[in-house]
Amino acid sequence: MSDVSATGLLDALEAGDISSVSLVQQALDRIGKIDGDLGAFTWLDGERALEQAGEIDRRRAAGQPVGRLAGLPVGLKDNICVQGWPTTCGSRMLEGFRAPYSAHVVQRLLAEDAVLIGRNNMDEFAMGSTTESSIFGPAKNPWNTSCTPGGSSGGSAAAVASREVLLSLGSDTGGSIRQPAAFCGIVGVKPTYGRVSRYGLIAFASSLDQIGPFATDVSSAALMLEAISGHDPRDSTSINCPVPSYTQELHEPLKGLRIGLAEEHFAKGLADDVRQAVEQAVAIYRQLGAEVVSVTLPHAQYAVAVYYIVAASEASSNLSRYDGIHYGHRATGKHDLTGLYQASRGEGFGPEVKRRIMLGTYALSSGYYDAYYNKALRVRRLIQSDFDAAFQKCDVIAGPVTPNTAFRTGELASDPLALYLQDIYTLSANLAGLPGISIPCGLSPAGLPIGLQLMAPPFAESRMFRAARMYEEQTDWHTRTPTLTH
Repeated sequence: MSDVSATGLLDALEAGDISSVSLVQQALDRIGKIDGDLGAFTWLDGERALEQAGEIDRRRAAGQPVGRLAGLPVGLKDNICVQGWPTTCGSRMLEGFRAPYSAHVVQRLLAEDAVLIGRNNMDEFAMGSTTESSIFGPAKNPWNTSCTPGGSSGGSAAAVASREVLLSLGSDTGGSIRQPAAFCGIVGVKPTYGRVSRYGLIAFASSLDQIGPFATDVSSAALMLEAISGHDPRDSTSINCPVPSYTQELHEPLKGLRIGLAEEHFAKGLADDVRQAVEQAVAIYRQLGAEVVSVTLPHAQYAVAVYYIVAASEASSNLSRYDGIHYGHRATGKHDLTGLYQASRGEGFGPEVKRRIMLGTYALSSGYYDAYYNKALRVRRLIQSDFDAAFQKCDVIAGPVTPNTAFRTGELASDPLALYLQDIYTLSANLAGLPGISIPCGLSPAGLPIGLQLMAPPFAESRMFRAARMYEEQTDWHTRTPTLTH
């Protein structure tokens, strides 16, 4: 699997050059060999995966129809429900919980005959940028295991970057797919809000959360998004509009492409190596005939503040159900009702989750609601209006994914604000509901990956994929793999 993409493996499966069973067994063997040092997986369902792969091989050999992902092993972030699987969100609060139903995206994957192989590590309740807060311990970056793979979907990204699997699903609330993809040198996609159903995704911030794919290349990511997209009446925010054939449209010429550059994405705080890699990527677009135009996002300076009020407020509301009675960990010992709530939540949640719950509860409290939450919502609308105006001048906006490359695990553990600023270039897409993609565009002098972010108007994923593929065809960054000394 280290030398091909997911779409390449599908061709080999269709040709009979390999079997799904051998592919799944190879993935399980590789996970067993290297994941002890990576921590990308927290749980495996190897026996059922091999049974499912065997059934797909039998159907394929008999000439029966199979799905678009038939036989490919896929990893799933630990906040996406799979019936019968442990679903912990990396938290003691849900330790031992097994989902009674499957998420919509899981049903879509199974309908397309993907082989679900196991659980990927994550920051507790998806709140973080490092995958350090998981009860299973931190995930590591395959390019340098002393560094973080990013978060909160760090395990999903590390699994794909190390070629344990070639496809995985994560969730993105403020950059939790794109930032780990950039840190790990792979492709990560945050779809338009409403493009992919959130049914069965354990909620962090409901107006921001979206499920999306990780892959080694743009075409595989497009195939994965095509498979999981579509209307779901069980999710009131799911949009009922047709899903384009991203894979068929991927190679159509994109003439007259206008690339927007926002000065706010190249301000103080951006590392020189990241800036240079992004500028070189833009230069390649110019060589391909794209027009580069300047755009402005004047309210971007408020995005971090707005995000951490809106997201924390919604987290405070969503996580109130975990009280030891309705859901979640229950403290032992004798307690009155209030004491049971306090003990259960105090034991079940980690420090970062508590910090955000307290911040959100304060912002929603009487006397502060208008000053903080309501004001944040008004500025959020201004941020969206900035993008609306920018997309009148350009087709996609290009820029960095992160202000720096992957840093050492634990390096920013005592500085929450520095961690929050890791999402400075990504969270605006969530606030505005836009699609965004991270694609590899370079390596730092230390040999760590750098990501290029493309953002497009709502439901313009096809255009975004085509623009990303234009760049990918001219470079080989997506083919670079980490050297694992095992």
